[in-house]
Amino acid sequence: MKILLLGEYSNVHWTLACALRKLGHEVCVVSNGDEWKGYSADIPLVRQAGYFGSVAYVCKVLHLLPKLRGYDVVQLINPVHFIDLKAERGIRIYDYLRRHNKRVFLGAFGYDYYYVYDSVVHRTLRYCDFYTPTREVRHEWNTANEYDWLHTFKKESNIHIAETCDGIISGLYEYDIAYRSRFPEKTTFIPFPIELNAPSEGVLSSIGVNRKIRFFIGVQRHRSALKGTDIMLRALERLVNDYPDRAEMVKAESVPFTQYKEMMRSCDVLLDQIYSYTPAMNALLAMSQGLVLVGGGEEENYAILGEEELRPIINVQPDEDDIYRQLEQLVLCPERIAQLKRDSITYIQRHHDSIKVAKRYLEAWRRK
Repeated sequence: MKILLLGEYSNVHWTLACALRKLGHEVCVVSNGDEWKGYSADIPLVRQAGYFGSVAYVCKVLHLLPKLRGYDVVQLINPVHFIDLKAERGIRIYDYLRRHNKRVFLGAFGYDYYYVYDSVVHRTLRYCDFYTPTREVRHEWNTANEYDWLHTFKKESNIHIAETCDGIISGLYEYDIAYRSRFPEKTTFIPFPIELNAPSEGVLSSIGVNRKIRFFIGVQRHRSALKGTDIMLRALERLVNDYPDRAEMVKAESVPFTQYKEMMRSCDVLLDQIYSYTPAMNALLAMSQGLVLVGGGEEENYAILGEEELRPIINVQPDEDDIYRQLEQLVLCPERIAQLKRDSITYIQRHHDSIKVAKRYLEAWRRK
């Protein structure tokens, strides 16, 4: 099968492409590398700032279009952000892809109109990026996302693509329910792919009484409020201050993906995303390396996977005190960590092995 993966979020498409190639398929990934994160792409399509950068980018896109024809499957990472153009122009690219390829699929992997509408208007979830049971979550990032997806042409673009594409692939529970309620026949849930590698030496060993637990947190400069990293960071700073002989913090601040992975490998516990029911790519990568995840691990996540036994995720509510209490329990009961690490690896092997995931994509693409 000849496959085009257009756009990137947190290495989803590149990881999937590597697995598909191992299964004998021809795959091309075209993306901007998810901006500063610098993920790999077969054809990098990066837009530079300023007027001349915009002109150069449009020229690159026009030159590239003839090469984006003749594929059996095209998958968009998002209904707008599959390409760095305004939605009014991006939709023309989508229509071009529809005319010149056999099938086009939409990825439900992040913010889009249906997810934002359900969050802001229907309040389908108990908590999300926009609200919790006790407070409204308001900052410049989610305010901008709310306006963009509900009150600009992004809405019309998303609706048009969802209604006319051949299928919708959702990667997390939150995004799945937003689409499944509207497009039940089109929507297929497939877990995110993770390339399996052996954990670092010693990562599964027990935490000795004389070793500190290393807590890892990634911080996107100027965007820490977007996924609740600011709240997690405050809880972790409290913990390290209260237990300086038992806990230490490793903080990666807006670093490229390769450096992020190296920093993470030396740690025991990852803190990631308090507004999510489910772990996303960074969290899953950490779990595959034997780190314990503190973040989203609600029962809905296990249910959509069909997982009835393993519960490796330290599920936290979007509340600083709850996060602190959960972290403190790890510090006070370090003997739990070795088993949680082993369960984390088993969880990834069972549900997120990129080869297994790629086979599910192939089934979905052929079935729709």
